[in-house]
Amino acid sequence: MRTLQINHLAVLAAVVALSGFGALWYGPLMGDQWMRLVGLDMATIEANPPGIEVWISNLVSTVIPVYVLAWLFVELKVETVVKGAMLGLVIGFAFFFLRNLTGNLFAQQPYGLTWVDGGYNMACFLMAGAILGAWRKYKVVQAA
Repeated sequence: MRTLQINHLAVLAAVVALSGFGALWYGPLMGDQWMRLVGLDMATIEANPPGIEVWISNLVSTVIPVYVLAWLFVELKVETVVKGAMLGLVIGFAFFFLRNLTGNLFAQQPYGLTWVDGGYNMACFLMAGAILGAWRKYKVVQAA
């Protein structure tokens, strides 16, 4: 009998993919729009570049959710790329997009910021779900 396990290489691949996607999303794809929505410009960013704590926080806040997603996929026996992507998208929407929306509305942030940040989170969970759903790992359990 086979049992599904967390595939640590798939988690690593998802973390690397999401980091690259983040550079694209907040760079050439949506960077200008995001900076406008949060009231930043390149001169301000260059004068005050993010410190190491921002990059550590970014890494931790990528690794932990991907591991939690991998654990959840083992518990729910998610074994296909489509199921992984769809479940990832639903989780991204339910737990991240909607929280961003509510937080931004209370903070009186521009509505478009929810779509930039929330869209990024939904896309990340969709991608991580696809990677984890496609790249499975099993343990063979001997019958007693």
